[in-house]
Amino acid sequence: MSEQSDQSAQVIPRRRLSDELRVMSVANQKGGVGKTTTAINLATALAALGEKVLILDLDPQGNASTGLGVPRHLRKTGMYEVLMGEQPLAASVMPTALPRLSLVPADADLSGIELELGRAEGRNFRLREALQPLREDRSEDRFTYVLIDCPPSLNLLTVNAMAAADAVLVPLQCEFFALEGLTQLMRTVELVRTGLNPKLEIQGVVLTMYDRRNALSEQVASDVRSHFGDKVYETVIPRNVRVSEAPSFGKPVLIYDLKCAGSQAYVRLARELVVRERARRAAA
Repeated sequence: MSEQSDQSAQVIPRRRLSDELRVMSVANQKGGVGKTTTAINLATALAALGEKVLILDLDPQGNASTGLGVPRHLRKTGMYEVLMGEQPLAASVMPTALPRLSLVPADADLSGIELELGRAEGRNFRLREALQPLREDRSEDRFTYVLIDCPPSLNLLTVNAMAAADAVLVPLQCEFFALEGLTQLMRTVELVRTGLNPKLEIQGVVLTMYDRRNALSEQVASDVRSHFGDKVYETVIPRNVRVSEAPSFGKPVLIYDLKCAGSQAYVRLARELVVRERARRAAA
């Protein structure tokens, strides 16, 4: 068996840790912050810990689909058909290389969804309605987490994701304009909470592209923690060449190189998320 196969085997899960379905939007209107990378690798790490995870690729660029090894010619149906009501969500689910991680892919058709839906009644709730059968599923093999990879903009797709989600997970690059972008996103979350989804909450903020050698990274991390307190994850995602390389091979970094610093950071992040979720359920 090759070294890569050995690494893949190490992350195959043995048990499920959660029972309820938890839907999270991975969102930041600023591009290049590690949003899709976080969605892919956090989902992989959760699956490795025993959860059954579904990624919804809601970005017309389809980067999450590409990063999970699904070429465009194999994306026969996906989020476009789901949101247009042409296909139920369950019929669009595709397997990935990891047994407990699945995907509903995206392609460029999604870019026109706002015009196509126009002023259609309930257009902000298309995704919520599509996810309802998964919420009602009580089978032994049901999904426990859905991660929605949102586009880097605040459009109808992002609104659908937030209207359908229980919580928002925010990847935040350690750079100068980070807090400004985060403040804008918080305003959007509050608007969605007020008008569309009163239960929506901020699940957490994940600091990405962190460089300990760079004083700016330290300063941004300190500023974000002072503003948002324990909403900010202790785990930080470092700048790591292997994390950047993995999507070009159509693999999450945990499959591409389990031992690298980026992979280990996402494993820690997944564990921290599970601990937070257990605490939330216990307090409910």
